[in-house]
Amino acid sequence: MLCTVGLTRRLLDEMPHVKAVGERGFTASLDTVFPAVTATVQATFTTGTLPREHGAVANGWYHRDHGEVMMWRQHNALVRGEKVWQAARERDPAHTTAYLCWWWAMGADVDTILTPRPVYHYDGRKSPDCYTVPAALRDELTELQGEFPLFQYWGPTASLTATRWIAGAARYVLDRRGPDLTFVYVPHLDYDLQRYGPDSPRAVTAAREADAALAPLLVDLEASGTTVVALSEYGITPVSRPVDINRALRREGLLSVYTQRGMEYLDAPTSRAFAVADHQAAHVYVSDEADVPRVRDLLKRLPGVDEIWDRTEQAAYGIDHPHAGELVAVAEPDAWFTYYYWLDDARAPDFAHGVEIHRKPGYDPAELFFDPSVPAVRAKAALGVLRKKAGMRAPLTVVPLDPGLVRGSHGRLPAEDRDGPLLLCSDPAKERDRYHATEVKELLLGLNGLA
Repeated sequence: MLCTVGLTRRLLDEMPHVKAVGERGFTASLDTVFPAVTATVQATFTTGTLPREHGAVANGWYHRDHGEVMMWRQHNALVRGEKVWQAARERDPAHTTAYLCWWWAMGADVDTILTPRPVYHYDGRKSPDCYTVPAALRDELTELQGEFPLFQYWGPTASLTATRWIAGAARYVLDRRGPDLTFVYVPHLDYDLQRYGPDSPRAVTAAREADAALAPLLVDLEASGTTVVALSEYGITPVSRPVDINRALRREGLLSVYTQRGMEYLDAPTSRAFAVADHQAAHVYVSDEADVPRVRDLLKRLPGVDEIWDRTEQAAYGIDHPHAGELVAVAEPDAWFTYYYWLDDARAPDFAHGVEIHRKPGYDPAELFFDPSVPAVRAKAALGVLRKKAGMRAPLTVVPLDPGLVRGSHGRLPAEDRDGPLLLCSDPAKERDRYHATEVKELLLGLNGLA
């Protein structure tokens, strides 16, 4: 089960090794779920249910019982419902599963796990590393391939290196552990499609690079007679308009902040309304139901906002879960939501300038860029890394606060099949023109002879 994030019909011809999977079997359009983001769609793939059942309504949401926005949590228990590997073991107790770099890995009751897991040192340093089950697998992979390339997995230096590392790890796991079902996630297409847009020359280059990196793995799988399902969670579409949804709420006196050392921080518990921005979707949390009409009217007037859904409208898209906001905003096709809530960049918190996916109360694609306004920014970043390795506390303030750099986004349901995700399968027995994301679980069970 190979997740080649961002793969669409636009790019398939540039990926001959991946395309060959469908040529041996079939290629189908894949109807995804809303929001079309990693954590939500992967939870649907593994459970066969909509967000209203599994609860992963975005890559992060406001945890009302904690009073905090929590982005990119990994614990598998946050996803409710029977997972595909649990259903497989129910039918065949000897069935084994490997879960390699898919989301929701921590605590998953599978036989093999690999997931990025940096070391957070007490002095503020962050060192690249990974978490594995069994624990010894981490040492084996590190000895074989070097440390997990965390800074090439995400951030301004994100590159093909991470995809190559993961593909190599998958080959090793398949050879040494022989799981019956293996999940593999490779991130490379995500990077340059968001940086430069899916219709850019760099997107074509990224597709060719990802295909070449996957070729050894795919050759191994074909030679061993392994059935391959290659799919994507979403397609990335061109964007040119960032929408500062939280700034609009703040200007209306609905979003509150508190200040420390000149920096402003979102005060979620005292805010009457705020948004957790996630690409082209935003969950808008409104503390008093009486404010919902006011907030809805405000956001309807905000340029770049396409639709605003209340609980009834959320139900039509299967996202009516308690984790969801009282309102859900959907951006227009060429727009996306920033998480920014400050009105003066001089008051932005220090983490806004860094790669801090867990501290930011929303998704920040600007983390894929070096700040072009900083002289010699790459040299500054390299010096900062050296200082950290030497034990010095030195923040890496290299991420821009200019959302206009972003050229690709996702989250909306695609208007056309060519912009939507695909499902390729090397076994023609299950051929169909279309699959829905909720049907992937049963497809996998059927391919394992467990339907």
